[in-house]
Amino acid sequence: MITLKINDREVTVPSGSTILEAARKLDLDIPTLCHLDLGELQFVNKDANCRVCLVENQWGQLVPACNTLVKDGMELRTDTMKVISARRTNIELLLSDHPKDCLVCAANGDCELQKLSMDFSIREIPFQGEMYEREIDDSSHSIIRDPNKCVLCKRCTTMCNEIQTVGTLMDIDRGFETVISTQYNEPMQDTNCTFCGQCIAVCPTGALVEKSYRDEVYRDLKDPEKTVVVQVAPAVRVALGELFGLPAGEVVTGQMVTALRNLGFDYVFDTNFAADLTTMEEANEFVERFKADNLPILTSCCPSWVKFIEHNFSDMLHIPSSCKSPHEMFGSIAKTYFAEKIDIDPEDMVVVSVMPCVAKKYESKRPELGLTDEISGVDWVITTRELGAMIKDFAMDFENLEVSDFDNPLGESTGAGSIFGKSGGVSEAVLRTAYNMITGDELEEVEFEELSGLAGIKEANVDVDGNEISIVVASGLGNARKILEQVREDENRWDIIEIMACPGGCVDGGGQPYHHGDMSIIVERMEGIRTVDQDKELRKAHENTSIQKLYNEFLGEPGSEKAHQLLHTGFEQREKNI
Repeated sequence: MITLKINDREVTVPSGSTILEAARKLDLDIPTLCHLDLGELQFVNKDANCRVCLVENQWGQLVPACNTLVKDGMELRTDTMKVISARRTNIELLLSDHPKDCLVCAANGDCELQKLSMDFSIREIPFQGEMYEREIDDSSHSIIRDPNKCVLCKRCTTMCNEIQTVGTLMDIDRGFETVISTQYNEPMQDTNCTFCGQCIAVCPTGALVEKSYRDEVYRDLKDPEKTVVVQVAPAVRVALGELFGLPAGEVVTGQMVTALRNLGFDYVFDTNFAADLTTMEEANEFVERFKADNLPILTSCCPSWVKFIEHNFSDMLHIPSSCKSPHEMFGSIAKTYFAEKIDIDPEDMVVVSVMPCVAKKYESKRPELGLTDEISGVDWVITTRELGAMIKDFAMDFENLEVSDFDNPLGESTGAGSIFGKSGGVSEAVLRTAYNMITGDELEEVEFEELSGLAGIKEANVDVDGNEISIVVASGLGNARKILEQVREDENRWDIIEIMACPGGCVDGGGQPYHHGDMSIIVERMEGIRTVDQDKELRKAHENTSIQKLYNEFLGEPGSEKAHQLLHTGFEQREKNI
């Protein structure tokens, strides 16, 4: 243990602690910008590039609090004129080479540089030097990269390289020319980027934001010739309320449905219905492979994870389930089964997905997922943040909106569909139904505590008719890499492998409300998902009467030829072009 003084107050902390950690133990506020500590995710950015967290030691030296380790007997000040002036000057220097378009910036209100400027009451910028103008990269369907707004904090490169191990973003050039970019400045669309959006989630400014399709959705909502259908992912309903001042994890399903109707959508459906459908197909595929001794099976619901395996483990593309993701299954069913029911041409139907994820934007443009070359399954994907902005456009009093239910038949769901929104949920949902398919009995204990929580890798074993089924769950692509490298060495190590690209699962998706490093928010969202599951009368996908009716009237049975045509897909071997 190390004992030191900060502002004449004594504090004792473990050896290896930073000044910032010691100060926080005393509840002293030291501003930061480049620093980010995501706790349980073991993500700590300690590059100390911004120098906003400077403090003064007993020798009058200024040192960064975020990466300077404490020493016994150290005496520090956070409140001297020298400290405050240096911090202020460093913020002004950052602003001197930063665009002044805050009012129209996508990060307006969520920008940490903006907040620092307000905290320090900066009203003018004394440094009027050259501003470097760089080209904006909007090549992808998911992410816009604006290097002009980058403050070189390197949070995104730490996330991309160390946590996700994707390796797309890096700093190139030197001095004033330094920029965060891709190798050879390739457009992001042409790289191995998986579009997970975790770079967006940690970016403190508007240098990385999602590509918005709000205008396209508004355009189609105004078109009287279009029937506009919307679906909402399970993780959205436990995070959307945060944008309106409600606690993290609060379930706002009823208000959300009413808001979507007020926006003008013709039908408001639930992706949880499609998650139940995915469960049926994936459980059937698992049972077939279980009987044929052809395991493991990898879940395929996360488009970012799918692109990751296509780039990095293309020799293992025989392992993932062939199931489309739930929102893509929904698009296929909406434009066939439901279009027939309401007697409209699929070309006149627009399907909008509200997702916690920016990779779903990219996924919806994958040509193999469309019904035909001309008709896509999902037309537009908007994030939780975009939906929140649209509700604010209409000046709705969200918290006090009347509670209403989803439309049917694509609005009924069980608890199994809801838990797709958190890490471990897909495996749990599949096992609830696969157990029934194999044994003819119902699984009594439907919750697997071993698969809960924020841990990046979780394992469980379940007895199914005398057979021990081994499950491993990974969230975060760095953890996925660890699992896949083990599978490459020993393919029989596990029976079911679930991977989600975002730490904690979809509740921490790149399109969710910003949590600014407070991981308790992610835990609360996971608890909200569990609450939705526990509050459902039916908690197994095969109990969903609308799913039963869909198979009886249209698909036949899980795994049928028609089901494969509409609900399954293939994968593409991609170059590992880092």
